[in-house]
Amino acid sequence: MDEKKLKKKIKLKDILILQFIIVIYTFSGVAAKFASGSSFLSSEFIIFYGIEMVILALYAIIWQQIIKKFDLSVAYANRSIAILWSMLWAHLIFREEISLQNIIGVLIVIAGTIIINSDDK
Repeated sequence: MDEKKLKKKIKLKDILILQFIIVIYTFSGVAAKFASGSSFLSSEFIIFYGIEMVILALYAIIWQQIIKKFDLSVAYANRSIAILWSMLWAHLIFREEISLQNIIGVLIVIAGTIIINSDDK
């Protein structure tokens, strides 16, 4: 069978949905960071840890549905954009600094993702 026939056509709408799912996934890291700032097994710790688990469960269910629309290599390459979202949340929510190395690294990841998503034409 021809390799081009096996390759799935990627639509912008599907890429945007995939990115939205990845954004959901990155919020699990935010919840984990909040949990880590709490005393172990305190009510605050349990709440944030529970939120993290709910987010991860929701992500897993939605991820299983969205990867039907993508080649697995493309879906996982897009998942690397979580680095961008995580860096954004770290800065906006936790006031962490973004270094030049962070920006260069994210740009390299984005460039790689664009290359993976582009057609072989």
